[in-house]
Amino acid sequence: MAHDLKDVEIEKAQFVFSVYDWEGTGQMDAMDLGNALRALNLNPTLDLIGKMGGTQKRGEKKIKFDEFLPIFSQVKKEKEQGCFEDFLECLKLYDKEENGTMLLAELTHSLTALGERLDDMELENVFKDCMDPEDDDGNIPYAPFLKKMMDNMVVIDHVK
Repeated sequence: MAHDLKDVEIEKAQFVFSVYDWEGTGQMDAMDLGNALRALNLNPTLDLIGKMGGTQKRGEKKIKFDEFLPIFSQVKKEKEQGCFEDFLECLKLYDKEENGTMLLAELTHSLTALGERLDDMELENVFKDCMDPEDDDGNIPYAPFLKKMMDNMVVIDHVK
């Protein structure tokens, strides 16, 4: 499968791939595919990661670098990736007072009931790493939460 990546992108991909080549065998576990793509500043959906060969369990499948490059190239072209501004616009829908805050309960509901749902443990990890304390009315500032989440590339541990 051909790719249309620039040399600098290939170098970055090689570096990221080497980070996830835990055993130094020239292969990475397919469970790490999503994390590797996120480390390359992409934001693939879980569905897309699965379509590209990512797995939910460690040890099911290995990916070689020459298999990783076309996946990186393909995911880079995908339109179904959100960016900070897209997610911010969605959260603004819950900002009833238009003051940059939303109810923590609504954010919790959105993350556990809509789209690619988080389970309770995943939600707890995301909140612990990215959430500012809620105010007396139960509101949180959503832009800093979103920024921390995307900047830190909170990796949800799917190892059960």
